[in-house]
Amino acid sequence: MGFPVGYAEVFFPNPFIQTLAFLGFLRNLVFLLFDTLGLSDFLQTDVAWPDPAAPDAAPRPPSASALLIRELLPVARFGDSEESACAVCLLEFSSEEEIRCMRNCKHIFHRACVDRWIDHDHKTCPLCRSPFVPDDMLDDYNQRLWAASGVTEFYADYTSSF
Repeated sequence: MGFPVGYAEVFFPNPFIQTLAFLGFLRNLVFLLFDTLGLSDFLQTDVAWPDPAAPDAAPRPPSASALLIRELLPVARFGDSEESACAVCLLEFSSEEEIRCMRNCKHIFHRACVDRWIDHDHKTCPLCRSPFVPDDMLDDYNQRLWAASGVTEFYADYTSSF
């Protein structure tokens, strides 16, 4: 099968293509005019995208749910296991690396890899999508999440009505 080579079913009307060509011509004319007048420094031809690795960009702290999930998932040193590579980064485990073992599915990942996954508010295993929090621990997790959110009074009133 493979990837499609072209999109023959997508046709743009001729007036649309001509309008785009005319706008491109006008853009080039403005750039030439500014360059001739020596004002080319005022034109921003490069888009300045924020660099996430820049030192002035403060890293976003993990959410309360991410911190709670990290507490629930045990950290261990890699030993003999049937899995030999992290499914996130695809690197082999070494004996000294810290790993996290998922409680529901028993998949293992490098601690840093799965922590990054959790920090993006994912609440399921990156490999099989089973939830990080087992069903028997879900009530405790939800109570701790409510307490961490700062709305404990509302939660206490809500639970006492049952």
